[in-house]
Amino acid sequence: MTTPKSRTIATLSRRQFMASTAAVALVAGASTLATPLRAAEPIKTAGIYTVPVEQQWVSRIHKAAMTAQERGDVDYVYSENVSNTDYARVMREYAEQGYKLIIGEAFAVEQEAREVAAEYPDIAFLLGSSFKPDDALPNFAVFDNYIQDASYLSGIIAGSMTKSGNIGMVGGFPIPEVNRLMHAFMAGAHEMNPDIKFQVSFIGSWFDPPKAKETAFAMIENGADVLYAERFGVSDAAAEKGILAIGNVIDTQADYPDTVVASAIWHFEPTLDKAIAEVNAGTFKAADYGVYSFMSEGGSSLAPLGTFEDKVPEAAMTLVNERSAAIKAGTFTVEINDEEPKSS
Repeated sequence: MTTPKSRTIATLSRRQFMASTAAVALVAGASTLATPLRAAEPIKTAGIYTVPVEQQWVSRIHKAAMTAQERGDVDYVYSENVSNTDYARVMREYAEQGYKLIIGEAFAVEQEAREVAAEYPDIAFLLGSSFKPDDALPNFAVFDNYIQDASYLSGIIAGSMTKSGNIGMVGGFPIPEVNRLMHAFMAGAHEMNPDIKFQVSFIGSWFDPPKAKETAFAMIENGADVLYAERFGVSDAAAEKGILAIGNVIDTQADYPDTVVASAIWHFEPTLDKAIAEVNAGTFKAADYGVYSFMSEGGSSLAPLGTFEDKVPEAAMTLVNERSAAIKAGTFTVEINDEEPKSS
């Protein structure tokens, strides 16, 4: 195992990134499979993560992989706390060991990850990414946690619960994967009260609970009575100060029964199950799996309210139920806004 290291934001612009990887695409294009990708059952699958598997985002990938293994669909192993500088090496090690499906995250190692994928055209790579797939790299598919639907619904609840009209939001980094969820949450809160103000801050880390907690304390001092807990540590601050919190990606209501009102949950199962089916069918290809995180695909949901079941205003729950049905039916669309959110 390597020493834990926070994931950093890639500094390349999308145009610079695509230009710098043009050579990789050409190599991959030259090695396009004459026969489709195929794997025997169970599929040898490896997960590579830059943070502990307990971290919210990664925990959902890990959970889905464990579920697939219990079904007998995959033979799953994983490495956690892999530093960005070590990521490509670990990818190669698993590739050399005969793993047929490699899952994980490429946000800070886009170029290196795609270079490795080009070297192993018979292996399916499914990695979290802010960039799109490239047909010239046919064995490299991307995904993202598009759970803006559930985030919007949790925002409606938050907007109905704040008394001060001041909501604090603590995130890791202002990247699209975080920004879109915050914007959706803010839009939901404004459904209940268009005058709500937001304090927005990013801690510059994916896993630093003490720093997230400290940032949350500052927001509470500045009047926030509801916190959006995009990072671990925020709900701890809310619990200590006796205010409310909204969870993200995982359901922590049982851990904070008097604090966490609602949570937007990410279900990675539809994404992984689609990849498993494609590998088994020999049809895995460069594709954007982001759609499988949408609520209409079963990729996200609003967690049960638990101890807050009868404490959320009826008007808010009526709107939540109406919008949930409309989202699933395709008659209401939550806006996807990847721009960095600002305090208001």
